[in-house]
Amino acid sequence: MLTIKSLHIIFMVAWYAGLFYLPRLFVYHAMAPADDRVGIERFKVMERKLYRGIMTPSMVLTLVFGLWLWLGYGIGGGWMHAKLALVAILVGYHFYLGKVIRDFRDDRNTRSHVFYRWMNEIPALPILVAVVFLVVMKPF
Repeated sequence: MLTIKSLHIIFMVAWYAGLFYLPRLFVYHAMAPADDRVGIERFKVMERKLYRGIMTPSMVLTLVFGLWLWLGYGIGGGWMHAKLALVAILVGYHFYLGKVIRDFRDDRNTRSHVFYRWMNEIPALPILVAVVFLVVMKPF
């Protein structure tokens, strides 16, 4: 039987997977030759479907089930405020990725594949580790 907690985890994993994979698509999209219109259009479709079809619904459901758990259990403490701040940063990052998708969609991307490689490796992983640390250790 699926519980609220297990549903929360399922949607959170789907959202995080998208947060890690979408910038990787940006790397390949930025590397595509300008004359490869078929490949570029394929990346646009993949990015849009991942963002709109998987990531955004997963983010919304993660936030809904997380709020439900928070209100249901009455969890409090300083660690929760820190976790909520980190989740807010992830939500902001999610919307930034949406902006990048619009730039690619409208052929307005000005960044190289190297930028997107860094974007793929750096931002989400430390925040994910920090959120898990706060939840498991509850340091304050």
